[in-house]
Amino acid sequence: MGVDETPPSRMKQYASHILIFTRYPIPGKAKTRLIPPLGIEGAARLHRRMTEYAVGVARLTGRAAGSGGDPVITVCYTGAPRKDFRAWLGTDLQYAPQASGDLGARMERAFDRAFRKGAGSALLIGTDVPGMTSDILHQALQALRANDIVLGRAADGGYYLIGMKSPFPGIFDGVDWGTGRVYEQTRDHIRRLGLTCADLLPLRDVDRPEDLAAIRNDLRFSNLFSGRSLISVIIPTLNESGTIGRLLDRLGRAEGIEPIVADGGSRDGTRDIAARGGAKVLEEFGGRALQQNAGADVAQGRILLFLHADTLPPEGYADKIRTALDCPAIVGGAFRFKTDDDSAVMRLVEWVTNIRSAMFQLPYGDQGIFLEKRVFDEMGGFPPIPIMEDFVLMRRLRARGRVVTLSDAAIISARRWQHLGVIRTTLMNQIMILGFLGGMPIHKLGRFYRSKGNHPT
Repeated sequence: MGVDETPPSRMKQYASHILIFTRYPIPGKAKTRLIPPLGIEGAARLHRRMTEYAVGVARLTGRAAGSGGDPVITVCYTGAPRKDFRAWLGTDLQYAPQASGDLGARMERAFDRAFRKGAGSALLIGTDVPGMTSDILHQALQALRANDIVLGRAADGGYYLIGMKSPFPGIFDGVDWGTGRVYEQTRDHIRRLGLTCADLLPLRDVDRPEDLAAIRNDLRFSNLFSGRSLISVIIPTLNESGTIGRLLDRLGRAEGIEPIVADGGSRDGTRDIAARGGAKVLEEFGGRALQQNAGADVAQGRILLFLHADTLPPEGYADKIRTALDCPAIVGGAFRFKTDDDSAVMRLVEWVTNIRSAMFQLPYGDQGIFLEKRVFDEMGGFPPIPIMEDFVLMRRLRARGRVVTLSDAAIISARRWQHLGVIRTTLMNQIMILGFLGGMPIHKLGRFYRSKGNHPT
């Protein structure tokens, strides 16, 4: 129950396993010793960020030279259902609930499970050591070739890593968990059992208020102390001189925003207007998907907002996005759909679109798609296709976790409906979706779309 069970025939026998012990970042239950200086929300955010970092380090370990291939990564979790962890940390990992008992009992069960699955060696790490790197994990795996056990000592007297090349009962018995004697007591057990042990570079963990000084200027965590997370707003453009200035004015009303205009070859001064409006401007040809991916590549923000040039986000949009993404199980979202045309037929289009967006968790790109850069990168960005790139990305996100449609509306220009007609535009949208789901080649769909007077950028 609750374990991602990979059949033995599909899991590499004798592969290295990395076990990550963590809990869900529920305010008030995560990093409780850091609540006095950070508050319950801040302590939970720090735990969340450090867990994400640890998972990223584990993913990188398989790429280290001579690692022998990708390790099997298992998140040993507690505090929330498996589906919430999959939404938060990704679908490429194994998940297993932590066993009951003290920390030693839980770690012993995790190691036993890994070796029953055929692990050739196994490392177990926590998530509160910002100095952890893929090189250190690689060194640990290398050390297990000549030793029974490997330990990474933490500055507080515990350890941030323990690795074994086979199960060794008794290693965790009688250890005073949560004290400064954990490392030495474990070392004593190793000597008593006659096992060989390699030590890694000692590292400092972040578990007490005095430990925070070490990460206050760390770019990975500094915005937890300095204020709001930066949002990079990526705007694909092609001849949008009539809309880009107004959009940049609206974006500039919020704090912590990095506007990026990814232009596809405009000839009407769009790039100059964007530069004067304070945007970072770059050129990328080949369609909206490539433009948006190029913008994401240079983005400095932890959060990405993909916004069409003729869409105006609601007032207070930035904090609304940050609040939505505070929930780790929410993988992305968009704003409610509303156009600048008040006709009855457009009100009907809006009503249908918002039902589809909320009920099926499939908002369109013109509603403003937002998600964490970490998640965008893990999903591989927008697929490099000439059309339907937003539809594909949102389906992938929906398969990972929850996609929300915020109650606040973005105002979208109705110019396409006015130019082509409401019925024709609506039918075209449905034909494109049905054609895509029916397996029609994407290049044919793109040609068909353009032949009817539409432009995908």
